[in-house]
Amino acid sequence: MKLWQKDYPLDELVEQFTVGQDRALDLRLATHDVTGSRAHARMLSEVGLLTAAEAAQLDAELARILELIEAGNFEIEAGVEDVHSQVELLLTRRLGDVGKKIHTARSRNDQVLTDLRLYFRTELRAIAEEMRVLFNCCIELSEKYRAVALPGYTHTQIAMPSTFGLWFGCFAESLTDDLRQLSATHATVNQNPLGSAAGYGSSFSIDRAATTTALGFDDLCYNVVYAQFGRGRTELSVAFTLSMLGTTLNKLATDVVLYSNGNHRFLRLPDELTTGSSIMPHKKNPDVFELIRARANQLQALPTEINLLLANLTTGYHRDFQLLKERLFPAFDNVHLMLRLLARVLPQLKVHPDIIGADAARYRHLYTVDEINTRVQDGIPFRDAYHQVAAAVASGDYRPPDPIAHTHLGSKDNLANDRIRAKWERVWSAVF
Repeated sequence: MKLWQKDYPLDELVEQFTVGQDRALDLRLATHDVTGSRAHARMLSEVGLLTAAEAAQLDAELARILELIEAGNFEIEAGVEDVHSQVELLLTRRLGDVGKKIHTARSRNDQVLTDLRLYFRTELRAIAEEMRVLFNCCIELSEKYRAVALPGYTHTQIAMPSTFGLWFGCFAESLTDDLRQLSATHATVNQNPLGSAAGYGSSFSIDRAATTTALGFDDLCYNVVYAQFGRGRTELSVAFTLSMLGTTLNKLATDVVLYSNGNHRFLRLPDELTTGSSIMPHKKNPDVFELIRARANQLQALPTEINLLLANLTTGYHRDFQLLKERLFPAFDNVHLMLRLLARVLPQLKVHPDIIGADAARYRHLYTVDEINTRVQDGIPFRDAYHQVAAAVASGDYRPPDPIAHTHLGSKDNLANDRIRAKWERVWSAVF
C-alpha cells in the first residue's frame, strides 16, 4: 500500500530503490505518527470535517495501534511503503471508510514533518538527560581530584601546571555550551508544521493552533511554504548540535588515550575496560576510548553530509530529503551510546596521584611562568623577567621554584565549579 498509489503498477526495481531504508527506519516514527494522527483527528472533529462519533472511532483505533507499538508488536507489512501507510492501512481495515478519512486536510509531507519534529524533540530531550548525567560525573570527578597535579600542554609540549580537577571541569563546562546549542535546536524543532499539507496549505478551514497545543509544540510554523522549507534545515540544526557535542567527546576520549599510554601514565584503565593483543601479551588497549574518538569524528562530519544532500534544492518537497533519515537516525544511536559509556567508565579511571613528583626532572620547566611572575611581583618588568628566565633555561641554570597557587577565578586552585554548575542550571531551566 502507498498513500500516493494510482491505477498502474510500479517497476519493482524502482520501487525498491525509492522505498530505500524507510521501512526499517520508520519504525522509530511509529509512536509519533499515531500521536500526530490522534491530534489531527480531534481537530478535524472540532472544525466539523469529522463527526464526533467518527473522531471517537479513529481515536480508539489509534490508541489500539499505539498499544501494539508499545508492546513491540507493530510492523510494517511487506508491500507497505512506510509507517504512515501502515497506520492508515490498519485504520481502514478496522474502520472502513472512516479510516480513510484520517488523511483529510493533510499530506504525507506535513505528516512526515510532524513525525520527525516529534521524534527529534524526544531524542534531544533524551540526549540532554544523558548529558546531565555526564556533566554531574565530570563535576564530581573535578572536585574529587581538584588538588591532584597534572602537567598542562600546548602544542603537545610541556607547558604549565594544571590539575585533574581543572581537566575534568573543562569538559563539564564544555557540555554546558553543548547544552546551550541543544537548547537553540530544541526551540527550532519544537514548532508545529502540521496543516501545511504539501507545502501550500489547504482549502479546508482547519485549526492549526489546536494541533499545536495538542502536540505540545511551543509555537507554529505559520507560513506553509516555510513549514516545508524547514525539512532539511531542521535536520541541519540537529546535525550541528550533535557535531558540537562530538567535539567535546572527541577531545575527552583523545586525552584519555594519550594520558593512559605507557609514556605518560597519567591515567590507568582498569583491565575490564581494555582489550588485548593477539601476539603481545602485555598489551591493554583503550579500545573504548578509541572508538568514542572515531564515533565523535563521525558526528562532526554530519553537517557536511546533510548540507550536501540539501545543495541546490528549490523550495518545496524533494525525495532527496528521504536520505536525511539514513544519516541522522544512526547518529542519535551513537550519541546515546557514547554518553552512557562515558558516564559509566570515567569514574573507573585510576588517576596517578603524583605525576610531577614521580618524575620531577621531566617536568622541571612547568614552573617557568610562575618564576617570571614572581620576579614581576618583585618589580622587574615582565619582558625583562621573561628574558632572564629564558636565559637561565638555555644555560641550564634554571631551578624550578616552589609551586605558586593560581587563585583567580577558574584557575587550578579556584575551579569555580559552583559557577559552572549554576551556568548549567540556567541553561537547563530555560528549556526543561
